[in-house]
Amino acid sequence: MPHIEPRNAPINIRARRPQRDLIDKAAAAVNKNRSDFMLEAACREAENVLLDKRLFLVNDEQFAAFEAALQNPVSENTAIEKLLARKTPWEK
Repeated sequence: MPHIEPRNAPINIRARRPQRDLIDKAAAAVNKNRSDFMLEAACREAENVLLDKRLFLVNDEQFAAFEAALQNPVSENTAIEKLLARKTPWEK
């Protein structure tokens, strides 16, 4: 049986009754309780927001530096290795 870590970080929100009823209907449709349904939906959206950072505006000088970096990648970079070894924010 997999280990399930207990939940110990409260999240409280207020909703209008029609919103709560809608969430309850959707949760029941997938055999989940309100809390599990809302937490899964919120985490899914949080991951999408963090992964959707794909537009970066740079000036000509910054773009030239970016292209140069792509053409001449460094062979060893401990900072990059450390960054790539980190867990994503939603895995912490």
